[in-house]
Amino acid sequence: KDVVVSYYYFYQMAKVHPNPGTLGEFLETFMAGKVAYGSWYEHVRGWWEKKQEKQLLYLFYEDMKKDPQQEVQKILRFLGKEVAEETVARILHHTSFQEMRKNPAANYETVPTTLMDHSLSPFLRKGISGDWKNHFTVAQNECFDQHYQEHMAGSDLHFQMEA
Repeated sequence: KDVVVSYYYFYQMAKVHPNPGTLGEFLETFMAGKVAYGSWYEHVRGWWEKKQEKQLLYLFYEDMKKDPQQEVQKILRFLGKEVAEETVARILHHTSFQEMRKNPAANYETVPTTLMDHSLSPFLRKGISGDWKNHFTVAQNECFDQHYQEHMAGSDLHFQMEA
């Protein structure tokens, strides 16, 4: 659900995409898979299934928010790297939402406004989980939940979603 909201704001600011309309209209477009890169369900399920045959590390935003140090350590183990604690501390500092939001390169502020209009929405907006609750109606939430269950049935990929 947070992906839908984030994508909606991205569609507003990234001028390469058509106007998303209202959130309700965009939600329908998203669920139909008529967004850039196609169906979100097919995208995430496809990569989840590839991790069985390829060397891929799957990370979850909620885990990175909850315990960034643990997730950095997970990345280092995956890469087979060991770094000094000072380096881990610098990684954690520079990859925090607050620091990335201040970084013009990470926040895409160096991209011309003809391509990304930051006055409509910053690239890095809030950095929180659960913002969908401020945007979805009860009916949209119920519709999305049903659609999600139908399209993710049979997958062992589970996202942390607040009700």
